[in-house]
Amino acid sequence: MIPNLQIDSERLWGMLMDTAKFGGTPKGGVKRLTLSDEDKLVRDWFVAELTALGCTVTVDEVGNLFARKPGKNPELPPIAMGSHLDTQPTGGKFDGILGVIGAVEVMKALVGAGYETNAPIEVVSWCNEEGSRFAPAMLASGVFAGVFTPEYAYTREDRQGLKFGDELDRIGYRGTEKAGDHPLQAYFELHIEQGPILEDEGKVIGVLTGVQGMRWYEITVTGQDAHTGATPMRLRKNALVGAARMIEAVDAIGQKYSPDAVATVGLIENKPNSRNVVPGEVFFTVDLRHPEESVLQAMEDELRAALVAILPPMKLEYDEKMIWNSPAVKFAPELIACVDHGVDKAGYSKRRMVSGAGHDAVYIARVAPTTMIFVPCEGGLSHNEYETIQPEEAAAGAQVLLNAVLEYDATLA
Repeated sequence: MIPNLQIDSERLWGMLMDTAKFGGTPKGGVKRLTLSDEDKLVRDWFVAELTALGCTVTVDEVGNLFARKPGKNPELPPIAMGSHLDTQPTGGKFDGILGVIGAVEVMKALVGAGYETNAPIEVVSWCNEEGSRFAPAMLASGVFAGVFTPEYAYTREDRQGLKFGDELDRIGYRGTEKAGDHPLQAYFELHIEQGPILEDEGKVIGVLTGVQGMRWYEITVTGQDAHTGATPMRLRKNALVGAARMIEAVDAIGQKYSPDAVATVGLIENKPNSRNVVPGEVFFTVDLRHPEESVLQAMEDELRAALVAILPPMKLEYDEKMIWNSPAVKFAPELIACVDHGVDKAGYSKRRMVSGAGHDAVYIARVAPTTMIFVPCEGGLSHNEYETIQPEEAAAGAQVLLNAVLEYDATLA
């Protein structure tokens, strides 16, 4: 019989507030970039907390963390729960880490009750989910799933030229376990929605059926640096104006294929970035997303057509490359059913939905049955220092996570 275990909502909230201090910002957010000193601090906290619970903690070669509690049957692969600890440069307290802390709370509830599951249970923290320091996103879960090689990960550089592998060594979190040599029975990921749908509809829990497709591009527009006072407008090769017109074109692509499509320029670097120099080079990124691969391909085709139509007539050159392609994902029906049961058991309202944001679950779904659980965030705001959820929302998500894991584990008896 499945026990009616309960999470401790105050303990959960306390852990969320404690870990928010690692990289906390004056505005109440968090800056905890991958493999930074702040990332090391929260990783050390993770290791200490789970070790104290009697879990065995291991680290793989790209910095993914695994904390295992044994089950009745050691031959079974573990049921995993988790997310990520890294943030955006101006991130919030809950994106990613709610899934890790929620899983820690589930583990504490199991240990506190003395309950032994059939399969081992693991809390996982995936390295470099955000991609804000080392692109692409979901890098280490991608290595785990065989999408990227460890060597590819090690050579990723931040905007200062520091390499992922070197920074992994610097903070002491390059493990000995080969990435992917760690079979999983199932994977559940709790996360804030990062959008407004649940709040708008008054639903407590989102039951995820999949994640939309995503493609990232890097584009460099090259013109010619020139004196602003001495260079006539008709003779300029202004890379910034060309980039501005491309930014408008990207937005128009998103508008054309809405409401399901989104298209964004999120990072831009202007050179030489001097007030009296015509910009000679601009680097910017493009992020295209849609649940259907055919539409996503049409959006990409229009992006490339816009580059040809806009930049050469302005006497500008460009270099464009896709740096990440994450196809749309459908989650495991048997795990979705466990989450549905977990919501019903807790008595919460729910709706099924597809994630607009990318998550480590996207890659883990390639190697293990996977699904996700969403809770609302205020105003749908995320990747922002003012990102907020309520304590009862965090507790609801963790309770559903516990219920779903126990429901799945019961099938393994």
